[in-house]
Amino acid sequence: MFNSNLLNKAQKGNDRAFVELINPEKEKLYRIAFTYVKNESDALDIVQETIYKAYVSIKNVKEAPYFSTWLTRILINTALDFIKRESKVIPIEQDSLERIESRQHLFSEDKLDLLEAIAQLEEKYKTVIILRFYQDLTVKQIAEVLKCPEGTVKTNLHRAINRLKITFKESCINE
Repeated sequence: MFNSNLLNKAQKGNDRAFVELINPEKEKLYRIAFTYVKNESDALDIVQETIYKAYVSIKNVKEAPYFSTWLTRILINTALDFIKRESKVIPIEQDSLERIESRQHLFSEDKLDLLEAIAQLEEKYKTVIILRFYQDLTVKQIAEVLKCPEGTVKTNLHRAINRLKITFKESCINE
C-alpha cells in the first residue's frame, strides 16, 4: 500500500522519504528500461536519470496513489529520449560483443525471438506490450500512464499482438 505521508515529506524536501518512495520501484524501473534498450549499463543510466528527474519534480505529483504511474511515465519518456539520442550506429567493442554472446546463453531462443520481435515494434505498440505483459498493468492503468483513452490502449495492444503473431508466423515459414 502506498504511503502518502512519505510523499508529503518528500515533497517538502525530505531526502530520506524520497529514497523510501523510490526503493520499492527501482527493480520495476530497471526491468522496463532494460526491455527498451537491452543493455544493462544503458538501462541503469535511464533509471538513474529517471530518479533524478523524479527528485527534481516530486512536487508535481498531485495524488499519492499515482506516484508509481507518474514515475513509470517519466521512465518511459526518458527511455524513448535515450533511444532517439542513441539511434546512431556505434561500433561494438570486442568485450561488449562477448558479453552479449554470453548473455544469449542465459535466455532461451524463444525468449530472444520474442524480445527481438517486440524491439521491432513501433514505440506505441512496444510500450503497451511492455506495460501490459511485463509490468502486468491493466488497460485502465496503461491508459493513465500514457495519458490516452482506454480504447486507444486496447487498439494498440490488439495491433501489437497481431504484428507479433505475423512476425512469428513468418519466422516459422522461413525456417
